[in-house]
Amino acid sequence: MTSSSYTFPKNFRWGVATAAYQIEGATRMDGCGPSTWDELSHRPGGTRTGENGDVACDHYHRYEEDIQLMASLGIKHYRFSISWPRVIPEGTGAVNEKGLDFYNRLVDCLLANGITPHATLFHWDAPLALHEEYGGWRSRQMATDFADYSTLMVKTLGDRVTHWMTINEIPCFTIMGYGVGRRGEHAPGVMVDSWKEVWQTIHHACLGHGLGVQAIRAASPGDCTVSLVDNLASTVPLTESPADVKAAQTAFQNAWCNGCILFPVLTGNFSEPWLKEREAKGEMPEVLDGDLDIISTPVDGLGVNMYSGTYVRAADNEQGYEELPCSDFYPRLHMPWLNIVPESLYWAFRNVNEVCGFKKELFVSENGCANPDTLTFDGEVIDPERILYLRSYLRQVHRAVDEGYPVTGYFQWSFMDNFEWAWGYSRRFGLVYVNYNTLERTPKESARWYAECIRQNRVV
Repeated sequence: MTSSSYTFPKNFRWGVATAAYQIEGATRMDGCGPSTWDELSHRPGGTRTGENGDVACDHYHRYEEDIQLMASLGIKHYRFSISWPRVIPEGTGAVNEKGLDFYNRLVDCLLANGITPHATLFHWDAPLALHEEYGGWRSRQMATDFADYSTLMVKTLGDRVTHWMTINEIPCFTIMGYGVGRRGEHAPGVMVDSWKEVWQTIHHACLGHGLGVQAIRAASPGDCTVSLVDNLASTVPLTESPADVKAAQTAFQNAWCNGCILFPVLTGNFSEPWLKEREAKGEMPEVLDGDLDIISTPVDGLGVNMYSGTYVRAADNEQGYEELPCSDFYPRLHMPWLNIVPESLYWAFRNVNEVCGFKKELFVSENGCANPDTLTFDGEVIDPERILYLRSYLRQVHRAVDEGYPVTGYFQWSFMDNFEWAWGYSRRFGLVYVNYNTLERTPKESARWYAECIRQNRVV
């Protein structure tokens, strides 16, 4: 294998990813219970566009068509999420058999089309009933209820699904869901009084992950793999000089939520810089004896959701580094935070491996970009910007593989345009264009490009 060919190992997994609330729709059909995102998106001002996920892409009714489209593109692996309130409408208690039936049919259809299912148990759509009962992730009870829900799903699908992911992107429903002195932008969209309360929700979510891992292992009828999916902060050395590499790896320990999510899950302890800062500010969450042991229950792999990164260089200050902001002229795509930093993927893998000491399976659980795609008069979607972005990032994935880091697969985000949370339908991340008036699907040029990457097993 040579770097110039960008060829991947024969067993490399090429896939796509979606999330239940973003594509399924049918939020009030067949016994589905309300989620916190149902409530927030119907609240005045809840989303930037006033839109909601009631219909989304109507995948609930069109899943067979969507899976056949995946198969036609040569996609062999599909990461999807399960809607907790669809299968247990109140979050606990009575099970909705029609909800379970949908996921049974979905998995069977994937397998019939030669596509391996990879299931995420929680991708932000928490049962509204549990938020109203005890505050959702503000309560330790949420972690226990999540484990019970996990048990149900593994008992239901575990004879066919052997790749499980517990929780997706903890920061996005904690830090972005609970605002200090302001309403959170993401569900549940509430205001709290202190950062200590926010860190507490993160701790409970990490606890839910650990209990979920244990529940999956106990319920699985056979061998399976269990992973966390984390949108960790990637610190990228401005130059690959020894000084800048050291600075980036030092910064990695306290960047965003790495110190209170990634480190406890992979090492069993908070990172020292994060812990020191929280204690100095009086923000430490309540951590009971045994919590960190549960949180660090061994996983088989780590899914990395990565879109951008932060450049770091060595500095003569107390920290030994400084983070370098990108100016308004730096190249980015159709999100204010979507600076194009392809090296963020390589350094995410390297830092997890070297700084956290995690030597097990790593994979890209999400990578992609928003682009203001439009249909041409000929009914095409020409999106070379997305191809440029994906090609650049996949080459960095290849670099990681080529250097011996245990990277086993890549899930592009997203298979199709969808409800982009607080942005409504105003941002398009898909390989497949969705006409939200007719729900017609149109593969973009990037879909054709990605299909060729899969066919040749390399970055083309």
